[in-house]
Amino acid sequence: MLLVIDVGNTHLTMGVFREKELIGTFRMTSKRSRTSDELGMTMCSILEHRNVVPSDIHAVIISSVVPDIMHSLGSASIKYFDLKPIVVSAGIKTGLRIDTENPKQIGADRIVDAVAAYELYGGPVIVVDFGTATTYDLVGPGEVFEAGVIAPGIETSARSLWSEATMLPAIEIAKPKSILAKETISSMQAGLVYGVIGQAEYIVKKMIKESRYDDVKVIATGGIGRIIAEEAEYIDIYNPNLTLEGLRLIYEKNKR
Repeated sequence: MLLVIDVGNTHLTMGVFREKELIGTFRMTSKRSRTSDELGMTMCSILEHRNVVPSDIHAVIISSVVPDIMHSLGSASIKYFDLKPIVVSAGIKTGLRIDTENPKQIGADRIVDAVAAYELYGGPVIVVDFGTATTYDLVGPGEVFEAGVIAPGIETSARSLWSEATMLPAIEIAKPKSILAKETISSMQAGLVYGVIGQAEYIVKKMIKESRYDDVKVIATGGIGRIIAEEAEYIDIYNPNLTLEGLRLIYEKNKR
């Protein structure tokens, strides 16, 4: 079995594949510093709780946008799985050609998402990842990463709202019954959710117009993306496991 690990700014998400089948996903926070033993023991405990024997893991691949965790995470893989992980970084085979001014500035998570979206759904394709930041990446014909847009994520915007405005409370991010809100909490929810829907629709339409691609698929991912995808007509497919699938595909290209 293959263990794939996506380290984001907020969460560390793991997935276990048996061949091409994703048999389980697991999450933990990535903001707290942990030693290799803490990470290794936690991962093994989670896997065993889901009836996955750690010794059955034959390979590990990691994508990370949090450099500080990588030493401990790599050591945990070696100590607890006896496996040196493949790390998505410069020089790894992805099949993706990055046509930007500085390809090294493109985050590993965006590369992984782009690989998954193009290989699973074809191109041209726009990948929208609703995470700590909301990213919009265009992959053109021939699997070419052509451009990207980065905006504050909905949770980031929400924390800024209630931390900077002392009279506003921390709230659950959810779509209210109506945009015609009549009290503070639903007013905040309406502004956050419908604000992101409107922002995303405009950015996607603008990217399609300027790219001059007629038939562009729009694939969304990210935990909060489900709320947006249910409301937005411009999103063709919502795949919550897009990044994990991308890691599997990149592993297949590099396992030899």
